[in-house]
Amino acid sequence: MSWRDTLLEGAVIPAHPLCLTSERKLDEASQRALTRYYIESGAGGVAVAVHTTQFAIRQPEIGLLEPVLRMAAEEARGTQAILVAGVCGPTPQALREAELAVSLGYHAGLLSLAALKTESVDQLVAHVEAVSRIIPVVGFYLQPAVGGRILPYAFWRRAAEIENLIAIKMAPFNRYQTLDVIRAVADSSRARDIALYTGNDDNIVADLLTPFTFNGVTLRICGGLLGQWAVGTKSAVQLLQRVRDGAPPSLLLALGAQLTDLNAALFDAANAFHGCIAGIHEVLIRQGRMAGRWCLDPHEDLSPGQLAEIDRVMAAYPHLLE
Repeated sequence: MSWRDTLLEGAVIPAHPLCLTSERKLDEASQRALTRYYIESGAGGVAVAVHTTQFAIRQPEIGLLEPVLRMAAEEARGTQAILVAGVCGPTPQALREAELAVSLGYHAGLLSLAALKTESVDQLVAHVEAVSRIIPVVGFYLQPAVGGRILPYAFWRRAAEIENLIAIKMAPFNRYQTLDVIRAVADSSRARDIALYTGNDDNIVADLLTPFTFNGVTLRICGGLLGQWAVGTKSAVQLLQRVRDGAPPSLLLALGAQLTDLNAALFDAANAFHGCIAGIHEVLIRQGRMAGRWCLDPHEDLSPGQLAEIDRVMAAYPHLLE
């Protein structure tokens, strides 16, 4: 099966964290081991240089964009893992990042529009088209709470017609905005060519279970590209398979509620997601996959009360964290 077929069928794609030493330098051994953990857990791919990896890797004084992309590609070599590279910034920067990803063997670019805060729909579509001429694009609806912007139906309707837009990750954490994307794809001429992925870490199972019908076209969200699945990846693979196997919806929705509760603690929903990256790190530390919670920004850490919440959910839901 080709990577495009795997993407369309649906896969678990964790958003890859960044492993650092106490000096906030790259911990290469742990970074490589984490990639191997995802692949060995049955993930269909990995997404690297995305929000969970920390956007600051792009800063010239840090200079980690190429190393983290390269290491993940090297660890995935010889496997069937789909390699998705985060691509962001204004058009010149996005084109450079797309070219780098292609040179390292990445299959697709997850294109963030967070830097284009005031551009019109015409300008946004032109941006996507430009990047798509270099690398297959995974569209990305990032929630405004962590730096995204509102992307209306009119944008997604036009973007869906771009031939090399192959998938969309929906992560607005908002049901209305998620429906905007799906309706736009259903109304397009490429409804069967675009893989829909949930990035709504607060609503994973319901997204995967729901048939969405617009104007006689029924679409399904086939997989997830998620920061939540940076932990418990083996459990995530099992969960997606249970959805495919037709497990009782009531059972799956119950698991979905548990997963949302787990996510609220890890992502620090009570504090506008301030501690979301550190929360993922905390779980990985306890599982022996990361040495510490250190982020590139020394001020980025758990919020007050978040550690107790993580204690609670890890005790309550061990079956979601394998």
